[in-house]
Amino acid sequence: MAALSGVLLALSFPKYGHPAVAFVALVPLLVALRNASPRQGFLRGLLAGFIHYAGTVYWTGATVSTFGGLPVVVAVLVATLLALYMAAYIAVFGAITAILVRRFRFAGLWLAPSAWVAMEYLRGMLIGGFPWIPLGNTMVTFLPIAQLASTVGVHGLSLFVGLLNVGFAIAAISSGRRRIIGAGTALGMILVASIWGGMRLSANTLIEGTPIKVGLIQGNIAQTDKWNPARAGMIVDRYLQLSQQAVQNGAQFLLWPESSTPFYFEDDLSGGLVRGMVRTLGVPLLLGSDEMEPGDPPKNYNSAFMLDPAGATAAVYRKIHLVPFGEYVPFQRLLFFVGPLVEAVSAFSPGTRVTMLPVDGHMVSTAICYEVTYPSLQREAVRQGSEMLTTITNDAWYGNSSAAYQHFEMAIMRAIEQGRYLVRSANTGISGIVDPYGRVVIRTSLFETVAVVGEARFVQAK
Repeated sequence: MAALSGVLLALSFPKYGHPAVAFVALVPLLVALRNASPRQGFLRGLLAGFIHYAGTVYWTGATVSTFGGLPVVVAVLVATLLALYMAAYIAVFGAITAILVRRFRFAGLWLAPSAWVAMEYLRGMLIGGFPWIPLGNTMVTFLPIAQLASTVGVHGLSLFVGLLNVGFAIAAISSGRRRIIGAGTALGMILVASIWGGMRLSANTLIEGTPIKVGLIQGNIAQTDKWNPARAGMIVDRYLQLSQQAVQNGAQFLLWPESSTPFYFEDDLSGGLVRGMVRTLGVPLLLGSDEMEPGDPPKNYNSAFMLDPAGATAAVYRKIHLVPFGEYVPFQRLLFFVGPLVEAVSAFSPGTRVTMLPVDGHMVSTAICYEVTYPSLQREAVRQGSEMLTTITNDAWYGNSSAAYQHFEMAIMRAIEQGRYLVRSANTGISGIVDPYGRVVIRTSLFETVAVVGEARFVQAK
C-alpha cells in the first residue's frame, strides 16, 4: 500500500500524471500507517517517497550524465541519492503519523497533513532547500481550487489536499457514520473551495492594471552549443532577429532567457551589439548572462541585466538560490565519486538580495531558473513593490522530460500566490504569460525557435 501511494503521487504530477490522482494518492499510505509502529511508519514512508520521487525527478540522472560527464551507473546513483534524500522527509512524516494515530486514533489521522506540510516546508529550507513539486502544486490546473493559494500559499494547498486524502482514507477504513463523515468532509471541502474559487475567478479584479505587450524570446539553443565559440555568432544573430520580429509584432518589453548570451555580457565587445539593438528598437530588455566580479579570487554570478530603452544597464539581479549539481556541488568531500561533475559545474556565487527592475515607470522582479520554486523569494519581491513577476530559465538541461512541465506549473503557482502577472522566457520552452489567477494567456511548445508577444499588466495591489 505504501508503494501504491508512491506510484499515485508520481502520477499526480506532469507530464505523465493527472492532478485528480492527488485527491487519493495518500490514501493507501495513510491506511498502511494506521496500525504501524514509528519504525514501520518511517520505512513505509521512505518506500512511498522513494517511488514518488524516482518517478518525478528521474530526469536528474540523464542531466548529470549528459552534461556532467558522469558514467551512466554513477548518474543513476546520484539520482537515487536525491530521491532517497527527498523521500527521507516523507519517511519522517510516516513516523510522526504512526505516533499520532497510536496516540489519538482517528483524530491523529486528521493531524497527519500538518506533519506533511512541516516536512515539505523543511525540505524547502534545509541545506539550501529543494522545494520541487510540493503536493499543493498538483492543484495548479484546477483553477477554482488553486485560488486557495492566494490566501494560504502552496503549503496551505498541500494541507488542503492532505485533508482530502484523510477524509477518503477514513471512508475507506471505516463504516457507518464515520465513513459518511470522512467522505462527506472531503467532498464538502472540494465543493466549498470550488465555489469560492469560481467566484474569485469571475471577479477578475486583478486584471485592471496598466497593460504592456511583452515579447518572449525563445532562442532554442542546444546546451552543447551555448558555450561553443564557433556558434556564438549564430546565437547572437538569432536573438537579435527574434527580438526585431517581436517588436514588429507590437512588443514593448523584451525577455531573453537565462544565460542567453554566449559571453559575459558586460565584459565582451559583443555586448555592444545587444545594447545597439535595444537603442534602435527603443524597448527595454531583460536578459540573462553570466557576470564576473573582479577580486581575489574573482566571483561568478548567474545574473539578469535590465537594459533601458537607451541600451544602458538600469539594474542587475544576481541569482540567490543556486542549483545543486548545476551551479555548485554540495558535499563535495562526501560525494567523491562525482569528480567529473565537480569539474564540469561552474562555481557560482549566490546573490544576496532581491532587486527591483524598472520597466516603463513600473517596477518588476525576476527569478532565475529554479528560483521560481521558492515562494518566499516572490513574496519578498512583491513586498518591495514588484508589479509584475518575471522568470528567465534555461530548461535545455531537462530535454523532453517531465521537468520542464513541472517547472512551468510551479511558476504558475507563484502568480496565483502573489496576485501578479508572471511572464516567463525559457531557452527551449516552455515560455509563457500567466495572469494573477493562474490562467495561461500564452504558452510555447518545447524546442521551437519562436518570438511570441502577449499582453501582461502591471498590478499594484493584491
